[in-house]
Amino acid sequence: MLFEALSSAILGLALAWAAYHRMSHRLPARALVLPTGVAGALSGAFVMNTALDAGNLLTILLGSVIVSVASLSLLLRPAGRLRRRSATA
Repeated sequence: MLFEALSSAILGLALAWAAYHRMSHRLPARALVLPTGVAGALSGAFVMNTALDAGNLLTILLGSVIVSVASLSLLLRPAGRLRRRSATA
């Protein structure tokens, strides 16, 4: 259990770092992105461990990656400026 939690936290940190490194212009501050990735990975590992009752390590890590990526995707901002048109235009 401890090895699963530690490995999923490291995996979430690596995913968050890679996302921030690749898309820093679309993400908020790094101090928010890195803990979000770790928290998403840990919660994904918890859900998969609970659902599978301490099953395979690879499936637990896959679940942690999925939840971590999903939580990081919630932080993304639009790439360009939004052009709003008025109702009369």
